[in-house]
Amino acid sequence: MTIVAWNALGPDEREQLLARPALETTGELRAAVADIIGAVRRDGDRAVLHYGRRFDGREPVALLATAGDLASAKDELDPELIGAIDTAIETVTRFHEAARPDDYAVETAPGVTCQARWRALDPVGLYVPAGTAPLPSTAVMLGVPARLAGCRRIVLATPPGSDGRADAAVRYIAHRLEIDTVLVAGGAQAVAAMAYGTESVAKVVRVFGPGNRFVAEAKRQAAQDPAGAAMDLPAGPSEVMVIADATADPDFVAMDLLSQAEHGPDSQVFLVTDADELAQAVVSSLERLIPDLPRAETARRALEHGAIVTVERIDEAVRVANDYAPEHLIIATKNARELCEGITSAGSVFLGHYTPEALGDYISGTNHVLPTGGWARSCAGLSLTDFMRRMTVQEATPEGLRKLGPDGARLAAHEGLDAHRLAIQLRLDKLDGVRE
Repeated sequence: MTIVAWNALGPDEREQLLARPALETTGELRAAVADIIGAVRRDGDRAVLHYGRRFDGREPVALLATAGDLASAKDELDPELIGAIDTAIETVTRFHEAARPDDYAVETAPGVTCQARWRALDPVGLYVPAGTAPLPSTAVMLGVPARLAGCRRIVLATPPGSDGRADAAVRYIAHRLEIDTVLVAGGAQAVAAMAYGTESVAKVVRVFGPGNRFVAEAKRQAAQDPAGAAMDLPAGPSEVMVIADATADPDFVAMDLLSQAEHGPDSQVFLVTDADELAQAVVSSLERLIPDLPRAETARRALEHGAIVTVERIDEAVRVANDYAPEHLIIATKNARELCEGITSAGSVFLGHYTPEALGDYISGTNHVLPTGGWARSCAGLSLTDFMRRMTVQEATPEGLRKLGPDGARLAAHEGLDAHRLAIQLRLDKLDGVRE
């Protein structure tokens, strides 16, 4: 990785350094995904199977996993892996349950009561990728908050493996969370099936989960179509920024960078440090550690999109992080918690020398479905309330209408909306005996 002195750069150079790799959202991609969505809307399951054969070269044993296939998944897994999955479900449940919102009611004026009520979305679609490898951790991150929110009908879509079945760990998680509709399909065709419905799966109201550029584009198109389904959050290639001082272990830092770099060649990683010696040590650690990784070439290509940035004072690193708004931010310093107080834009933050980002990916309890591409400036990671909607309710007594109605009618008149004014005024007139 290149070492760059932050204070030697001008504003334009800093912006260019932190720029994300360009995403391949070409007209060709948009047209291809639109064709897939159109075919699934027209031909249903048949189109889903067709595109699975075309893009993945395989066909599922059954488009929907059977109840027996879900129940028997446990028998295919190592007991220690089952224990790890169960622990992840427990920690994610514990963290997300604490975020459950309460309904509330307020008397905004004498005789006028306004309420907020939370209701679960239903049905919802969960997309669990399985590109170079299946991602059962994503099934936990999506399935647990969906169940906690009270979603009754859940469709989980995941591509088939070489045996034509969904990954055994994903099937086990579905069974544990009582998700009985598992669509064994991936890609844009799976998103389209959930967003519009087919013979096998019900149309959902919102699609959740990460995926490749075809999946992301399918979610985007479906979300822009009134007949489609909403999407969770903008997501692209994975990214991490590490803020570290002289107390950091260079091997720890290097492996944190590599843990994101191995996701894909378009991943982006940065180290920001006030310690020149650490910067050089991390370069040495990267050179030593990369060759041992199975995905070494992928990681090398990803490192080209990042840099090691040196600053004069560690508090400058906070400003760099807020400018970049990383998906993951690791603060590996002696005063990590203090520095975190200044962070305003990050998807998820990891404090101290013994909190690797990978802990949040799998087991700490927070959610690993996070905004990327700078969207952390305005979007949060997935939570329980994303699987719910807030509905307001209001009720006015005759006395309440007398209290607020006249001012409401005046506002309506000022806006030139006479039917609005009359909807209030007619009721006031009746209360005052003006109308029979």
